[in-house]
Amino acid sequence: MKKSTYLNVVKYSAIYDVVMTFAFAFPVLVVWNIDLFSSLHVQYGFSGSVPEFQALHLFFVNLMGSVVLVWSAIRLYKPQAIFGLYDSFARFMFSFNMLYYLLIHNVTSILWVLFVPELAWGLLQFFAFFMSNKTIPKNASSYNQVNLEI
Repeated sequence: MKKSTYLNVVKYSAIYDVVMTFAFAFPVLVVWNIDLFSSLHVQYGFSGSVPEFQALHLFFVNLMGSVVLVWSAIRLYKPQAIFGLYDSFARFMFSFNMLYYLLIHNVTSILWVLFVPELAWGLLQFFAFFMSNKTIPKNASSYNQVNLEI
């Protein structure tokens, strides 16, 4: 994969994050967003449950949404390959947390709709990072010897 293609992947993942987390970053919108999830959960009969959110819960949701928006802005403004790798690690942590709550705490199964793309973006950025940084030397003698002395 060309490095320019990988940088586009980093940008597109940031755009995805803005779209998916914008409403979580602001107090008025987060209530609407959680109500939407709750309504979809009931309307389509998803398994699991959606708890009643209190002010402190909403604060932490807003905090997470704000951090994700800032991280997205950085990747949109100045996409760098290393940011894509870091983002893949963050997505693996988010994915693990989603899976944990889905399997252990019986949260609404609508979370699978968020888990799948989160894990997919993480895997794409992780493997594409190494594919975009791969260089094939013209001959084996072009490798430099690594000095392991301190």
